[in-house]
Amino acid sequence: MKKYTDIDTYIANYPNNVQVLLRRIRATIKKAAPKAQEAISYGIPTYKLNGNLVHFGAFKDHVSFFPTSSGTAAFKKEISKYKVSKGTIQFPLDKPLPLDLIKKIVAFRVKESNLKAWKTCSRGHKYRGNTVCPMCLPGRFKKSAQRK
Repeated sequence: MKKYTDIDTYIANYPNNVQVLLRRIRATIKKAAPKAQEAISYGIPTYKLNGNLVHFGAFKDHVSFFPTSSGTAAFKKEISKYKVSKGTIQFPLDKPLPLDLIKKIVAFRVKESNLKAWKTCSRGHKYRGNTVCPMCLPGRFKKSAQRK
């Protein structure tokens, strides 16, 4: 397996018809996850946002999109016409890419990733999720004060 240092070099290693597909996937991911950072991980193009977000790659007869197992589970019905494994969707080289579907899956993964991100409230408490700080919830300190 060749080692790549960036996504441009990875894409340039493939025939023109495959490069077109990889560039379309890349552009779709960038549009759906503009804050995600590009990287090469596991030898393939990767987008990171609070950890690994999605990966994609080229193979002999298909391009694969790796949205993790939660990404494939959440879109089970929509991806049923493709070859799918636990965290991978394979798109044949001779068929149009479902870019709208890829965009939806990436948006889902962004939301999921943001829920896993650590946040800090104004009082310095660290918590996860898109809710208010659980330590600062109204009434939380009243109960402990009543016990004294």
